[in-house]
Amino acid sequence: MTGRRLPTRAADWRLVARTVRLVVGIPRYAALAVLAAVASLTAFSVSQNPDLGWFALTGPLALGDRVTILLELYPFLGTVFPPEVGVVLLGVAALVGVDVALLAYHLARRGASARSSGGSLLGVVFGVLGAGCAACGSVVLAGVLSLVGGAGALTALPLDGLEFALVGTVPLVLSVYWIAEGMRGSEVRGCPVEV
Repeated sequence: MTGRRLPTRAADWRLVARTVRLVVGIPRYAALAVLAAVASLTAFSVSQNPDLGWFALTGPLALGDRVTILLELYPFLGTVFPPEVGVVLLGVAALVGVDVALLAYHLARRGASARSSGGSLLGVVFGVLGAGCAACGSVVLAGVLSLVGGAGALTALPLDGLEFALVGTVPLVLSVYWIAEGMRGSEVRGCPVEV
């Protein structure tokens, strides 16, 4: 990934906003973004209690009870996540949706190679791992740090492990920027992607 610029100017963020608005303004890519966001939010939510999710899908329950249990696993619909974690998970899910939609558009229009889209895939993977570990990341890190006597350092984390989800957003944001940057000079719906 050498040679890739970081978004440091206001013009970089305007480019991202304009590109996202143009691509997600196309109904099929908007639907793809929503589908990817819902899928990632579902993965984040169910990963926090996979046994309950499995029971809701396979247990001897009425359909209404199944739906109720599954909805309770989502941020703001249930009590599993505190509000600040819910906001971060929704943000990461939205970024995953946007990233997938931009990548799909870019691949469809430009036929970009797998090598040039690797940054996007990496962004989605890190975002999913970061959001999925928002609640359990500190437990995993505690195990690793205990090997070197640093498990007590986790008590200093001010956000109780939410830091992992926040760190996971960085590759997603960079991925969205790099895809938008790669689309510079193209046209989306007849509008040039320039700032």
